[in-house]
Amino acid sequence: MSVDPQGRIEPPLTGGELETLLGFLDYQRATLDWKTRGLDAAGLAASIHPTTMTLGGLLKHMAYVEDFWMRYRFAGEEPHPIWAQADWDADPDWEWHSAAQDTPEQLRTLWLEAVEQSGEVLARALDTGQGLDQQAARARRDGTAPNLRWILLHLLEEYARHNGHADLLREAVDGEVGE
Repeated sequence: MSVDPQGRIEPPLTGGELETLLGFLDYQRATLDWKTRGLDAAGLAASIHPTTMTLGGLLKHMAYVEDFWMRYRFAGEEPHPIWAQADWDADPDWEWHSAAQDTPEQLRTLWLEAVEQSGEVLARALDTGQGLDQQAARARRDGTAPNLRWILLHLLEEYARHNGHADLLREAVDGEVGE
């Protein structure tokens, strides 16, 4: 196991499908952690014109993504209560915008708890012996239900995409750079 200077564990070079997939997902999660670590409220609320995207918004968005796809969609459980209180009709990007009212500790805790709960859902799913082919408990609007493999790859895609944003935002906040 190789750990880089930012504390991220490198994905395995010769792992199986599940180990490699989870290695890359954890690496991307660790990248978001690094890009948001140590920032105060002003740092998490900073944006780069013309976007309103912030690092705090990224943390809250990724907490929502974790919770929605693993707990709600895959496991069929109720989502975290914070998402139920949101007026999604009035603001479809509520998680992004409301992050400005949260403290750095609240944002980090919400995200870390969502990651932990995703891990618990994944562990229960894998304990069934059905592997990555098992389908989500809740279908999408079109009636199709993605399998666990698709959901994990979607999480990986979300993190990889948004970590590019996090790179730019963090550099603008305090000059911190790195892949």
